[in-house]
Amino acid sequence: MITKADPVDWHLAKRVAKRVSGHEPFLNSYHYRELGAELTDLTAQAEELVAAETGLVSATGPARAQVTTRVGWVDANLASFQRLLRPLTNKIAERTSSSWMAPATKKISGIEMGAVLGWISTKVLGQYDLLIIEDEQPEDQDMVYYVGPNLIALERKHDFEPQQFRLWLALHETTHRAQFTGISWLRPYFLGLVQEILNTAEPNLDHFKQAARQALQARHRGEDPLMNGGLPGLLATPEQKKILDQIGGMMSLLEGHGDITMNRAGADRIPDAERFSRVLHNRRSSTKGLARQLQRLVGIEAKLNQYAAGENFITALEAHSGPELINRAWESATHLPSMTEINNPSQWIDRISSINKSNAKPALIATNK
Repeated sequence: MITKADPVDWHLAKRVAKRVSGHEPFLNSYHYRELGAELTDLTAQAEELVAAETGLVSATGPARAQVTTRVGWVDANLASFQRLLRPLTNKIAERTSSSWMAPATKKISGIEMGAVLGWISTKVLGQYDLLIIEDEQPEDQDMVYYVGPNLIALERKHDFEPQQFRLWLALHETTHRAQFTGISWLRPYFLGLVQEILNTAEPNLDHFKQAARQALQARHRGEDPLMNGGLPGLLATPEQKKILDQIGGMMSLLEGHGDITMNRAGADRIPDAERFSRVLHNRRSSTKGLARQLQRLVGIEAKLNQYAAGENFITALEAHSGPELINRAWESATHLPSMTEINNPSQWIDRISSINKSNAKPALIATNK
């Protein structure tokens, strides 16, 4: 729902994103037309493999696959952002709607958001949309998206075997869905953290000036002010940074668990998995120039680092006590690792070991058979 007072011109964001997303390869080919049925089947297969590997069964029914274009992916994410950011945009609207600058800032915000989403749409292959908002268009939520043109283009560029690669990708996305729908408290906990950040956001010029001063001071000390979460991390208050640390630790764990699960669950079906992983890792880390700076500004580079950090964390836990130890993380929100613990697994192991094991719930996930 868009109001006149909304501080973001969402329609302009969509137009800008469409222009930035550029030409969509293979959109009119039979390869694209056949993707829908094929990925629906592979997503169902992937969900069964993930359930067998992890023991997680979705409480919301089978996964729904949707093949989309870059513009379709942008539309889905703009809708999610409108729902998610509503507490913040309403707050900004109350303070700025009467300002003579409001129309200009509304358009600038739309251009910025459209440019970022348009650029990301050229890179993304798949995504599980976890940003479910109750009572709002349930048919458009809880979807597993595949950006068909990008998927086909990458397969052609690297001569991937399509069936293997598509199943491998589906395993990753359905693992994330299994995490958020198979652990009852995880989704509301995550959305609660995000809402807490948005509810405590205070958009004012003094805060931005202070953040700019801190960034300059960090650069003088030889530090990278964008290293921990890009611009959102830089602008966060001390209280919000604590929440971002919780979110970062949780997402690193989930990304690491997702990568490990996708490789183990499909080990017998995807002999080229190691090559797929290597190519995508190189693709993530090879971005340079302006695109690299954009990644850093919006926090994408920090997210990419979560993959390796999460895998290293799980590997350290398994080396210490076998695959069962990671199950303790899924027992409650208090058992999730912070970002500090992700980077120092022994701290998490010591903390969890000190908890009375007699109060532990049954294990929910096994990362190994």
